[in-house]
Amino acid sequence: MYYLQVSSSSSAAHGCFCQVTGSLDDCACDVETIDAFNNERLFPKLQKLLESDYFRFYKVNLNKPCPFWTDNGLCGQKNCAVIPCTPVSIFLTLLDILVVVSLCSKETRQALLEWNKHDDEAERFCVIDDEESPDSQYVDLLLNPERFTGYKGPEAWQIWNSIYEENCFKPYTVKRPLNPMLSIIPDILPGQCVEKRAFFRLVSGLHSSINIHLSARYLLDDNWFQKKWGHNVSEFQQRFDAQLTNGEGPKRLRNLYFLYLIELRALAKVLPLLQRPSFQLYTGQPTQDRQHKRVLLELLQVAKSFPLHFDETSLFAGNKEEAVNLKEDFRLTFRNISRIMDCVGCFKCRLWGKLQTQGLGTALKILFSERQIEALPKSSSARLTFQLSRQEIVSLLNAFGRISTSIRELENFRSLLSKVR
Repeated sequence: MYYLQVSSSSSAAHGCFCQVTGSLDDCACDVETIDAFNNERLFPKLQKLLESDYFRFYKVNLNKPCPFWTDNGLCGQKNCAVIPCTPVSIFLTLLDILVVVSLCSKETRQALLEWNKHDDEAERFCVIDDEESPDSQYVDLLLNPERFTGYKGPEAWQIWNSIYEENCFKPYTVKRPLNPMLSIIPDILPGQCVEKRAFFRLVSGLHSSINIHLSARYLLDDNWFQKKWGHNVSEFQQRFDAQLTNGEGPKRLRNLYFLYLIELRALAKVLPLLQRPSFQLYTGQPTQDRQHKRVLLELLQVAKSFPLHFDETSLFAGNKEEAVNLKEDFRLTFRNISRIMDCVGCFKCRLWGKLQTQGLGTALKILFSERQIEALPKSSSARLTFQLSRQEIVSLLNAFGRISTSIRELENFRSLLSKVR
């Protein structure tokens, strides 16, 4: 099912995708290669893996106060509620009281308590929630899918305005109006080094991916009997049509592909760590754990086989002192963005925002730790020079799952738009 409100000519698909083709800036890759690789080889394997217990449960603190401005902490939409993995969860909304019985069994909750691994604090690109905090809870991501919740308007715009205006490298001459769908920000920022340009494109790509998810899983009908979710072509056009966005929509989609390449490269680079015999996808079910690790390694091998990977050595490759300072600015700026996610008023949006920023931060940590990964000892008893926590692994794969899904959804929107008359 899909929804279409905007009347358009037969060139509706052209309006969104006319510039989403060919080679990508700062990369030796093209859109068509990514589409075929993701949709045919990687997407099906990844979705199957993300349904496993190890990857479907994510521990998160959704009650941290916003560190930048005063927020009311409440969302007025029923669909903003998050179902935590507890026996009974009660969510108070402005409309009513919704009692939700979790599907997590007693055995599952006990197993979650045992899922603790060593956590490496070095060179983090995002702020990690305190897993021991009483406010942190495991959330079943399959029970809390990312989709349109009704959270929009000035409060939602304030989040992205803060990210772009205060935390994104960009020319001082670029101004961003309140409504991000009407923004005019150039795809290739003049006068900027490749590192700062890459940072902006990562944030823009993440923003685009989230908007695709919201357009693809839009609440089309809400009545007493059922809720219907589906593709909202009109919403997609509002965000990505070249004419409706002053030419910026297709550029945002190209930035999505850039983000895909960055996270895909991280998956390929982390293979030596995760294929070590000592690494386990521990859930207390040995047979399934071994099977899921095998699927994970197969997925990472597929990622490694991609023929046109992003070359991360092009980043921070200039003057050593300047490169070190720039890398630190890069890291601290991204950490600040991860803190902004605690200001999101919609709890489900906050959940997926925190997960995806942590996943991208983990990808950056991997890409900028090449020497440590190459120095991993062969002996399983030796101290590791590079490690990832369970939270980082779960967020890395789920964040890439979101990007992969966005690429796949673009094919669906191309098909839907081609039928618009």
